[in-house]
Amino acid sequence: MKPDVTPTMIDLFAGCGGVTTGFKAKGFNVLAAVEFDPVTAQTYHLNHPEVALYVQDIRDISPNEMMARCRLERGHLTVLSVCAPCQPFSKQNRYRHADERASLILETVRFVEAFHPLFLFIENVPGLRQHSDILDTLVGDLEKLGYTMSEPAIVDAVKYGVPQFRRRFILLGTCLDRALRIPEETHASPHEAVRLGKQEWLTVKDAFAGLQSLHAGEQSATDPLHKARKHTPLSLERLKHIPHNGGSRDSLPIELQLSCHRNGRHGGYHDVYGRLDFERPANTLTTGCTNVTKGRFAHPTSDRAITPREAARLQTFPDTYRFYGSYEKISAQIGNAVPVKLAEIFAQYFHELWEKLSQRTG
Repeated sequence: MKPDVTPTMIDLFAGCGGVTTGFKAKGFNVLAAVEFDPVTAQTYHLNHPEVALYVQDIRDISPNEMMARCRLERGHLTVLSVCAPCQPFSKQNRYRHADERASLILETVRFVEAFHPLFLFIENVPGLRQHSDILDTLVGDLEKLGYTMSEPAIVDAVKYGVPQFRRRFILLGTCLDRALRIPEETHASPHEAVRLGKQEWLTVKDAFAGLQSLHAGEQSATDPLHKARKHTPLSLERLKHIPHNGGSRDSLPIELQLSCHRNGRHGGYHDVYGRLDFERPANTLTTGCTNVTKGRFAHPTSDRAITPREAARLQTFPDTYRFYGSYEKISAQIGNAVPVKLAEIFAQYFHELWEKLSQRTG
């Protein structure tokens, strides 16, 4: 069989497009994507209008119809990307055992059986490993289809050029008779980088370089995404008491502490009202990443939460990327995304494997 001229990818559970952006940057032709939420799907479409986008429940989609629409022959898809909703497996989800979305990842099997892709890229939160019923079923069904699956791994995006501590579950698969490996880490802490022969990890300062300084409620005249949230007088007073670069709510005087937080560090999320540190990577962004009451999302030195642009920088989206929706919706899209640079690492890895195979079979 003649090898394809360009490697291809289909993005299931595409979100706002972090994985697609990373794979396109490494030369992949993204054929189709699935995203259930219509607002998030609009962001995806704004940036990737050439991709066949399915805005519907994945359980209602026919893989064969998708193949026909994309003019894709069985066995000619290079990578199938699967980044199923992570909320059912998140430790922050108190109702995860009853969350029906947990089984959505098993829809992967139908698409693998129809497409017979060369490689599988499965990404989620580390909590997926604790759901052995789901994970064992997924791996077992894929192995029955002839796929060699890697050992589940937990990687940290900060070690791959993302200015953010973000631990993720990764599972790779291939129909080739070989085991895939997790790509080698490229970055390390300043204390270990030289010894390990790696680059120093990127920091919040690196990510925010060149952005206009803003106060709470202000907006950049040239970048609509760089808009600082307004805060109540009480929130502003609290922020003024948080030390710059990594300070926490522990520094608040008793009269400014929230009543639910006065009983110690377990009286709510300890990072609430915490500041990022310019000299370190950010902590993990979430859907509430522009809200100081949702975690350590205050600017390192300004008395405000970080802006959607700053959050997008921490997720390594290019400044040219456009987002659709309300302030809250855009923040959630960014916080939910797979960092573009992390996607690029795996895209490069798969591209190199595809090139070697093409050279042997061409």
